[in-house]
Amino acid sequence: MIPLSDSNPTHVTPVLTYVLIGLNLVMFAGQMLGPYGFEWSVAAMGFIPARLLGEAGGVPGAYEPWVTMFTSMFLHGSMMHIAGNMLYLWVFGDNVENDLGRGRFVVLYVLAGLVAAFAQMAVDPVSTIPMVGASGAISGVLGAYLILHPKQPITVLVPNLGITRMPALMVLGMWFGYQLLYGLLTDASGGGIAFWAHIGGFVAGVALVKVLQIGKSD
Repeated sequence: MIPLSDSNPTHVTPVLTYVLIGLNLVMFAGQMLGPYGFEWSVAAMGFIPARLLGEAGGVPGAYEPWVTMFTSMFLHGSMMHIAGNMLYLWVFGDNVENDLGRGRFVVLYVLAGLVAAFAQMAVDPVSTIPMVGASGAISGVLGAYLILHPKQPITVLVPNLGITRMPALMVLGMWFGYQLLYGLLTDASGGGIAFWAHIGGFVAGVALVKVLQIGKSD
């Protein structure tokens, strides 16, 4: 199913959600139009577990392995990849930013992205396949939304059924169940999809959101 919108109003303009979407789009444009080419950008700035563990080298000019844990969050593998990720961030990010505040929202986003990278590395530490995408960080946003607004109706497009509304608990619960099922049934590489990064990022969002709310004034 594809989330289209929610009707959950915010009290502030979700500036950082817009900024994150903009950064991802700019970086993707750089991948497609930059002087070094798409493949180089993925190999040089994508996160490769084996490189971080010293088990593999990199292409000339590649970023330091620990730096790629951050740069990889703003790279994508295809137009469909970035379109799907930005749609999820657009639908769910504004409310999480509104509830946490901008600074804490960024902390959640980045920490979830890092946890996602470590989760994928834990199940496939010798992988030499670059991991790219904002999916892990956005999964953290989804986990936070689930905790904050479990009953909020989400408008979704369900293949063969059309457009309907479901509570966030059902939409995001089914999303997480899908990731977990395929993470368990496929090999660690997931056929090119980092399922365990999605799982790790989501769990991080669930675990972090209430902690980040401590001491926040409305």
